[in-house]
Amino acid sequence: MKLIAIAMVVVTAMLAGPASAQQWPARSVKLIVPYPAGGNVDSAARIIADKLQEKLGQPFIIENKAGAGGMIAGEAFAKSAPDGYTLFVGANGPVLFATEINKRDAYHWKKDFLPISTISMTPLVLEVHPSVQATTFKEFIELAKREPGKLTMASPGPGTTNHLLSELMQTSLELQWVTAHYRGNAPAINDLLGGQVQFAFDQLTVSLQHIKAGLFRALAVTSPHRLKSLPDVPTFAELGYKDFDGQTFTGLFAPAGTPAPIVDKLHETLVAILKDPGVVDKFDNLGGEAVAMTPDEFRAYLEREDAKWIPVVSKANIKAD
Repeated sequence: MKLIAIAMVVVTAMLAGPASAQQWPARSVKLIVPYPAGGNVDSAARIIADKLQEKLGQPFIIENKAGAGGMIAGEAFAKSAPDGYTLFVGANGPVLFATEINKRDAYHWKKDFLPISTISMTPLVLEVHPSVQATTFKEFIELAKREPGKLTMASPGPGTTNHLLSELMQTSLELQWVTAHYRGNAPAINDLLGGQVQFAFDQLTVSLQHIKAGLFRALAVTSPHRLKSLPDVPTFAELGYKDFDGQTFTGLFAPAGTPAPIVDKLHETLVAILKDPGVVDKFDNLGGEAVAMTPDEFRAYLEREDAKWIPVVSKANIKAD
C-alpha cells in the first residue's frame, strides 16, 4: 500500500507541474526594470507590458529598481522564485557588466538568468549640446584634442554600453574628457538638455525626439547603416571607425529554473507581439527596432557581447562610483 501511495504522489506531482504552467499566468506578473522611468529600457518594457497583459489576460506591472548600474535590480531578480511571476527586462549593462564593475559576485547571467528573447535593438548616437563648437565628428575629435578634459560626457551609469563606447573611443583616439555618471538615461539626458554636460553617447530611443527638435546635434551613429530616422547622420564605420559599432539590446529574462512550458508560452507570445505592426512602429518611432530571438540565439548573442566588451572594462579599469 505504501508503494502505491508513493507512486500516486509522484504521478500527481508530475501532472501538477505542467498543469500549473499551462494555467500561467493566474495573477499579475512583475517586470523588474533596472533603470528609472523614461529611458529606453523602461520604454521597451512598457510597450511589451501592455501587449502581454492584452494577450495573456493578467496585469504586467513595471517595477523600476534603479541603482548600481542595474545591479540592485539584477540581484533582486536573481533571488526571485522561478514561477513566471517575476521577470526582468534588462540591457547590456545590468545583465553583462554590473557585477564585473562592482566587483561583487551577486549573480551571473549564465547561471541565474534564463534568456527568453530580445525585445529591441537600438543604435547609439553621439550627440552634442548646441553650445558645443562641433558640427562633425572630425571637429568633435579636434575639439577634444585641443581642450583635453574640458568636455563632459553624460553616462547613464558605469559599465553601460554608452560608457564602454566612451572609454573605447578615448583609448583608441588618445582623447580625454570627464565622465558624469547618472542613474539611467533619463536624468543624463535632462542634464544634457540643460547644458550642464556637453555630449552623450545615447540610445536613439531616448534622444531622437530631442535631435529632431534641434535640442541636440547628432554627429554619428553606431548602426551598420544609416538610419531612416536620421538619414543625414553618418555611421562611425562610414567615417572610418569600424570599432565604434554596436547596438544595445533590451531583452526579457525569467529566473533560471522557470518551467519550460512558461518559458515557451512567454516566448511565443513575445514573438507575436514583436511582429505586431503597431509595436514595430512604436519602436521605429523611438529609433529602435523590434527584434525577436530564440532563447538559444539570445544566449549566443550575450556570449559574443561578453567576449567583446569585458576586455574594455578590464583595460579601462572601470569600477563603480
